Amino acid sequence: MKTQDIEYHADGKRFVGHLVVDEAKSGKRPGILIAHEGNGLTDHAKHSARRLAEAGYIAFALDYYGDGKPLPDISAATPLIGGWMADPTGIRVRAHAALDVLTAEPRTDAARLAGIGYCFGGTTVLEMARAGEPLKAVVGFHSGLATSRPAQVGAVKAKVLVQLGASDPLVPPEQRLAFEKEMTEAKVDWRMILYGGAVHSFTNPAADSLGRPDLRYDKAADERSWQAMLDAFDEAFA
Repeated sequence: MKTQDIEYHADGKRFVGHLVVDEAKSGKRPGILIAHEGNGLTDHAKHSARRLAEAGYIAFALDYYGDGKPLPDISAATPLIGGWMADPTGIRVRAHAALDVLTAEPRTDAARLAGIGYCFGGTTVLEMARAGEPLKAVVGFHSGLATSRPAQVGAVKAKVLVQLGASDPLVPPEQRLAFEKEMTEAKVDWRMILYGGAVHSFTNPAADSLGRPDLRYDKAADERSWQAMLDAFDEAFA
């Protein structure tokens, strides 16, 4: 398994993403872009990249804050995310630059691309879909669904899957309903899976260490949502 940290630039900043390729496999493979949680590029996203590479994909974990490092304090994310929620142009530019890195990898099949994301990373790949990026699928895990620039009819090329904790207070039912309306009106091929009893960050075992009732790992939801993602890829790449 080959891992490589790759520097790239966009939006006036330097970024460092994490590429994983299984060199025991040959030929071109679908490429999966991974957008990290709101605290930055940590082992959580890097571990997902490795698992995807083991499953037969080219995986690139992007960096949307800069320098490829986690934030020293999650509170530092608030103004950044707030700015992108008000105007997603910046996060779309940063994600597009990361997609360019993934497609530049010689073993990536550029005709079969997808994006996944966790927390605001899920919001990020949804913004990529809304922007009409050439993705076959996007999958959001406990992702924020709101946007200031809703999808337009014909713009979204990807099949969209969002996976949420039914008890997640950060993505309440009214946000889910607004997303359903947006996707339906834009004629998107979309799905939403709710996991009963799960809250935010249900895919990340490190969430439990924070001691917050709204952030908690859920092993069953984690495993089920990973398999649902793989099934979505099988369909989109067929």
